[in-house]
Amino acid sequence: MRLARFTEFGKKIICVGLNYKLHVKEMKNSLPTTPIVFLKPPTAYVINEGSIRIPKNCQELHHEVELGVVIGRKGSSVNENEAEDLIGGYVIALDMTARDLQSKAKSSGKPWSIAKGFDTSCPVGNFIPKEALPNANSLDIWCKVNGQLKQKGNTSDMIFTIPHLISYISQYFTLEIGDLILTGTPDGVGPVNSNDIIEIGIGDISKASFKIE
Repeated sequence: MRLARFTEFGKKIICVGLNYKLHVKEMKNSLPTTPIVFLKPPTAYVINEGSIRIPKNCQELHHEVELGVVIGRKGSSVNENEAEDLIGGYVIALDMTARDLQSKAKSSGKPWSIAKGFDTSCPVGNFIPKEALPNANSLDIWCKVNGQLKQKGNTSDMIFTIPHLISYISQYFTLEIGDLILTGTPDGVGPVNSNDIIEIGIGDISKASFKIE
């Protein structure tokens, strides 16, 4: 299946921030009224068992586990009740964040593209066809660092559902085959260091592992 190789041809990674209430609380933010959207370039991809590189000048790299939605059909300005037709499959993923660089950029009112979009900032597991996850709106996702559980959440706790996110994003960006939407992270984000091993998963359905260089 060509879609299983989405990291090789997908044109964009569209990320959603602050989509779990407890994560909003831990980040000391107010609840969003519309999805918070930012982008990563395709050069951010790392596949299962690859290495995550700490970006230059970063002293505080954080893990954020997320369910990724792989787009299987092109669409623009899609209605929410039609949004699931665009889904080709799913993947467990990480939105790696250079937290110190992000905080510095935010405090000075500057964009934080480097903090979120640096090379290797989007590690992903193996592609899961849509049919294998019939209820993606109620999935356990988790993250371990060196064998210790750091994050555990369920997609049912999202502030904005997957169909809502697809519909909203498609009003502004044409979604193309192979694009990836990261749907937000639950609470428990935290730092990682060189030689740490990060494991992420969807229940016991799928998991992936990465080493911090």
